[in-house]
Amino acid sequence: MKRDVSAQLTVAVHADSLLQLQIAVAPQQGLSITEKLTCQLDGELLTPREIFGPNGTRMHVLDAHAGTLVVDYQATIVGNALFERGSDYELALYRRPSRYAESDKLLGFAAAEFGYGIADPGVPARVAAYVGRRISYVAGTSAPIDGAVETLLSGTGVCRDFSHLVVALLRAVGVPARVAAVYAPGCVPMDFHAVAEAYVDGRWHTLDPTCLAPRSTMVRIATGRDAADIAFLDNLGGDITLLEMSVDAQVDGLLPYDDNVTPISLW
Repeated sequence: MKRDVSAQLTVAVHADSLLQLQIAVAPQQGLSITEKLTCQLDGELLTPREIFGPNGTRMHVLDAHAGTLVVDYQATIVGNALFERGSDYELALYRRPSRYAESDKLLGFAAAEFGYGIADPGVPARVAAYVGRRISYVAGTSAPIDGAVETLLSGTGVCRDFSHLVVALLRAVGVPARVAAVYAPGCVPMDFHAVAEAYVDGRWHTLDPTCLAPRSTMVRIATGRDAADIAFLDNLGGDITLLEMSVDAQVDGLLPYDDNVTPISLW
């Protein structure tokens, strides 16, 4: 399978800042990646430092003074990633509550709804289906600091909110779960997309209760405990404004069918 993805950001840098970008495709076995990343500040070419994180996550770090920063990323990806087994550390880490996936606040609720699921491989699909039914996708109804509990109570959210709730409920019943940022061909509205991943039968499987895009076409950018770990842009010590952003993801040929609930292994 061949996918073409791109992201363009225009950022007003108001004061000296250390910027952190996570927009590059994560290298994985089975994928061939051809890519180009350019960063220009008021027309001057900057060279970012690359920091490697878990599961192929890459962060590009820039020291930027005041001005207008234009970031352009383009990549062509061919192939399908090979499946991954989780390390003992990952399986411990991704059972714990985190800032936006407060599983410790949902223990009783999750157990009553789904039982305790370590030994039941059907739990992730039931959780994803439940969240897909319970939550309505409505842009602008959630705040960047909202977590899974707010999403459950409000009944609305965007992709990160759906993913946080799936992850929190799975952790609450003992299933290791994490979030991933992806390029998602077919996604409407097109944007950086967030999905949930659950560890089932010795490998990570992807769940997308929003049903916005077929999972088999998705390309991973970053993984982590919650949205704080997979943010596409962050800054330290300065002041910035995101002026413009565009994301695109295309796949050769027709988009495949996906029920978007049954767990499938993408990597």
